[in-house]
Amino acid sequence: TGHMYGNLAQVSCVLSTLMGGVSGSSNADAAMEARILGPAMIEKGYSRGYGAAINGLSSLIVSTIPPSMGLIIYGSVGEVSIGRLFVGGFIPGILMAAFLMTTVSITSRRRGYLPARERPATFKEIAGALKESFWALIFPILLIVGIRFGVFTPSEAGAFACVYAIFVGAVIHREMTWEDFKEAVRNSVMDVGAIMIIVAYSGIIGYGIVYDRVPQHLAEFLIGVTSNPILLLFIIMIFLVIAGMFVETTVIALLLTPILLPVVTKVGVDPVHFGLIMMPMVNLGIMTPPLGIALYTVSSIMKCPPEEVVKEAIPFYLAVIAVIALVVFFPDLVLWLPNLIFD
Repeated sequence: TGHMYGNLAQVSCVLSTLMGGVSGSSNADAAMEARILGPAMIEKGYSRGYGAAINGLSSLIVSTIPPSMGLIIYGSVGEVSIGRLFVGGFIPGILMAAFLMTTVSITSRRRGYLPARERPATFKEIAGALKESFWALIFPILLIVGIRFGVFTPSEAGAFACVYAIFVGAVIHREMTWEDFKEAVRNSVMDVGAIMIIVAYSGIIGYGIVYDRVPQHLAEFLIGVTSNPILLLFIIMIFLVIAGMFVETTVIALLLTPILLPVVTKVGVDPVHFGLIMMPMVNLGIMTPPLGIALYTVSSIMKCPPEEVVKEAIPFYLAVIAVIALVVFFPDLVLWLPNLIFD
């Protein structure tokens, strides 16, 4: 991307696309990119708000690229094929990356974020880069093939990802030390502990919601408003963004999947199609005020006020919404590949 306008911002989009096959968490991806790319972007003259905006919004790509945690939870709770969800997320994820990169190019030209080099990389340079990143690039493929042919279940795919990452880091690249491994385990235990507390409390709330027949009442209300699947999806999308502003993505997936999935399937929306609409919209909420988790994460790391990030993020919001709108109107963007592979 060195020959492109806004080349470091372009790197953020490409990195999110690749990290989707590794991290599975939009918030974690946003934090990682802000820490790694943020200082370099500031040094090259990018505004702090612009850097935070693209590092945060590009992380939404992770919500569609396997092994997205949101899709795993959605599939598990809603009893939807996780393999089909994973495969269905590739085209929307690539589209989102393309739209964001185009937006970066347009905005960077206006701001004077010039290319770092005059010419594109040569074939030899590209081949060298591909060779260095080979093990990272084949990971999503191994994941899909393993799930598709029953080598491991979607739940076991997480364990496979850990073993694969340790193997590549310690054996192939010889970069992971014993201290690095202990730090990774320590951070993982802390993260899992926090998530399990959230899961426990969300289970209590979920029991109360089910006991009071909230899903049935909400379903009746939504279907009473309209039976048009497109209009219903847009109403739900607005609701999901608002929910994402205040509640963590995992909790939303746990609580709202059993409520919303029966509603949309009743009007003829495919569960896989809805999953690839629901999770990007929820993750869009984490980058929007007043309480978007990722918004405050990147603002803190980049040391700029959230208001500045939101202002700089407007073109990127529009790019993401455009992709999701395409997915709504053209379900085959999601369903064509799963139908081809699994049917």
